[in-house]
Amino acid sequence: MSAAAWYRDRDARSLIAFGYLPWLGGLNLAWEMAQLPLYTLWSEASAGTIAFAVAHCTAGDIAIGAAALVMVLVLGRERALAQWRWRRIAVWTALAGAAYTVFSEWSNTAILGSWAYSELMPTLEVAGIEIGLSPLLQWLVLPPLALYLGGKSWRRRSA
Repeated sequence: MSAAAWYRDRDARSLIAFGYLPWLGGLNLAWEMAQLPLYTLWSEASAGTIAFAVAHCTAGDIAIGAAALVMVLVLGRERALAQWRWRRIAVWTALAGAAYTVFSEWSNTAILGSWAYSELMPTLEVAGIEIGLSPLLQWLVLPPLALYLGGKSWRRRSA
């Protein structure tokens, strides 16, 4: 087995670029569309504004998911793909994305007023901050699922 760092391993970079990120993007696009009624945007904005918001949020989700995974790989000092500690990486990537989401939801709903929850959004209080349950679950579920599906599809393609 190679002792190379993950970023020097072509297989690891390939999995991230052609497995994890495409799955993460597709899953987040579906989630963003499904949770639209949980935000006031759904009933207050034009179709064009809603479409832009979905595209913008999905692109942001991909960036957040990429940053979370890279941060976990760097801090975990992960090696070549063959040596990845998959469960650990999946859990920490999900927690990193969820932590950013708590900050982002709070700053955008309570401070900036960039968006608001509709009465349909289930909420959870985290450290005195009201957070939408749907975006929190999005980050606890989708990164591990994207890693799993991306790894599975990447393994099929590289076999």
